[in-house]
Amino acid sequence: MGAIVVMVCRNRAKGQAAQAEIKAESSNDQVDLIIADLSLLSEVRRAASSFKQKYTQLHVLIHNAGTINGERKVTPDGLEDTFATNYLAPFLLTELLLDVLKASAPARIVNVSSSGHTTGNIDFEDLQGVHRYSFMKAYTQSKLAQIYFTYELAAQLKGSGVTVNALHPGLVSSDFNKGTKGLAHFIGEVVYFFRGITVEKGAQTTLYVATSLEVEGVSGKYFSQSKETPSSKLSYDLAIRQRLWQVSEELIQQNELSHLLAENR
Repeated sequence: MGAIVVMVCRNRAKGQAAQAEIKAESSNDQVDLIIADLSLLSEVRRAASSFKQKYTQLHVLIHNAGTINGERKVTPDGLEDTFATNYLAPFLLTELLLDVLKASAPARIVNVSSSGHTTGNIDFEDLQGVHRYSFMKAYTQSKLAQIYFTYELAAQLKGSGVTVNALHPGLVSSDFNKGTKGLAHFIGEVVYFFRGITVEKGAQTTLYVATSLEVEGVSGKYFSQSKETPSSKLSYDLAIRQRLWQVSEELIQQNELSHLLAENR
């Protein structure tokens, strides 16, 4: 479509290879690359700062980074890795880029969630999986959190010209399952082999929500197979949605304060 595309990648070598491939396939040299590990909130802040130093417009922000871990993994910020990467990073990155999005309106925010959110639950007593960790519990919780984030942000941005929607991309056959081990990994591989779709097909709903004229002005919705569809019944709970937003803000503020204290020691 001739757009300027800015990719955020964790691995420099893989990022540069993807950047070169996209340029060659699309004949568009306007493909930029920012290296950042989005599981770290400091890296999220740096990515946002790097973008703002170079660009003054942002019309589409797609949150696609995600992870799943067979065993509990804690980031240097003290956060459970799945929660930090899949949910808190998009929450913070959006917050940091919201001024540019508003100034660029009409603009769109696209959250790549999962149908897995339907079995998710927000465990406010153990958000970080300290007391009882299950990779599936952590994953589905993070994906449900993305839906809550989508609906609350859409309500806050009403009338701003910035829309925000979530989607299920499908069961995509990629290397995403490598984070699991043992029986869970084996079952995942079998399911992906027989039911998985290609990464090209898996990108179609994201592209639809990000670019289609049919979605222009549509906000606070959930999509699957490029069609608007209801999310889980639990995902429409306003009290949980607002509580999660407040808890997320507090976690980010605590992280920022701890970094400031560390820098001043």
